[in-house]
This record gives sequence, C-alpha cells and structure tokens, in this order.
Amino acid sequence: MEKIIYTLWRNPSDSLDAFSQRLRGGVAEQLFTLGGRGLQVNLADADVAPAAGLRQENNRPLADAVVSIWVDSANAQSRRPLDEVLAATSSRLAAYLVCESVAIRNTRFPAHPGQRTHGFSQIAFLSCPPRLTRDAWLDTWRNYHTQVAIDTQDNFLYVQNLVVRALTHGAAPLDAIVEEAFPPAAMTDPMAFFDAVGDEEKFQKNLAAMMESCNRFIDFDKIDVLPTSQYVLKTATAG
Repeated sequence: MEKIIYTLWRNPSDSLDAFSQRLRGGVAEQLFTLGGRGLQVNLADADVAPAAGLRQENNRPLADAVVSIWVDSANAQSRRPLDEVLAATSSRLAAYLVCESVAIRNTRFPAHPGQRTHGFSQIAFLSCPPRLTRDAWLDTWRNYHTQVAIDTQDNFLYVQNLVVRALTHGAAPLDAIVEEAFPPAAMTDPMAFFDAVGDEEKFQKNLAAMMESCNRFIDFDKIDVLPTSQYVLKTATAG
C-alpha cells in the first residue's frame, strides 16, 4: 500500500465551507469507489482561524486543503482517476508519493470517522537546505529532532512523511510533509503549544530546545506551515 498526499487550492468562487463539504462528501465517496483504502482531509477552515499566527507562508499562496489517500498503487495509470476527481473540484493541485512514519499515534484524542479531530493539525512543508547533504538532513530530522519535538511540545499526533517523489507536473519541490496535532489552546497560547502552561521556566527551556533543533535542519525562509482541521474519513486498511 502507498500513501499519496495532495495539496489543493480551491476555486476563488468557492467558499471554504462549500469546498470543505464537497471534499468530505461527494469527492470522498468517489475516491472510495476508485479504490482508496484510507482517506484523510485537512482543511484551512474557520475552525482554525485562531491559529492564524502559526501560519508561515514563504511560497504563496498556501494550499487550502491537504488530502491524504492510501492506495494499492500510486503509479500514473492507477492514480489518474484520483487526480481527475480532485482536479475537478479545485483550481490547482500537486501530488506527492510519501513514505509515512508515525512518531506519535493519536491515542489521546482518537479520531472518529467523518468527524473533526480534536484540536488542530499543523502541517509543515519542508525542503532540505543546500547547506546539508540529504543524508545529513534526514539523520538530523529523523534521528535527533524527532525526540526533541516529542519532549518539548504538547503534540498528540506526529506523522513524518518523507517525500519519495512528486507525482504531478509543476509540484513545488519538497522533501517532507509533517503532520502534528495539538489541543485547541495551542492555537493561541505558546505555553500550551510547548507543554508548559503556567511554567515560564519550562516554556523558555522547551522553546529554546525546539528552536535550536529546528535551526539545524530547517531554513525558516523556505518552510511553509498550515494550521488545519483534520477529518479522518476512513482509516487505512490493507485488505
């Protein structure tokens, strides 16, 4: 089974609500019919408006939605019907084949099919800085930073998607797409984000450790970060 991540931009004539309803309704049903074994929709909607201060937009405009689909094969012939369904409901899309690593599985606020997951999901789009080799970047991110991110933040879901390759022409070059879910308070309270509510010393310590680690493998003038609402419409199954 393979995982495809699509980034989607809505048509200007569409409202966010209409776009959301369509992706989670008729579009989802079509994707299931076409063989999607798992489906997750992330939307930059009104529910995450309080998290606007967490957006980082270096490559404009940011996508309005991120759709993750688990399929038997992401080869062009097998994938084409999925591309066509998603292209018909958006003004622009890009697709990536990814290798998924789940550093934290969401057992704290389990997702219920079709319902909005608790809190919010922050999606970061990463590129390997030219100052690092890909092997050094990957080692720093996966074998060092992972534990720092777990230890310093109140994240209850942490998924690291290593981009294997872009699947669509014109897709922005990316090396990773990261998903992290946080409680609602973290949208507006940095101390909640860094798991240090009411503890200034712990907050400063966690913030410093996180920034030091990020600076080792991220160029902050290249990263994009999109706060979203997460909807798990179907949990991926192999059978």
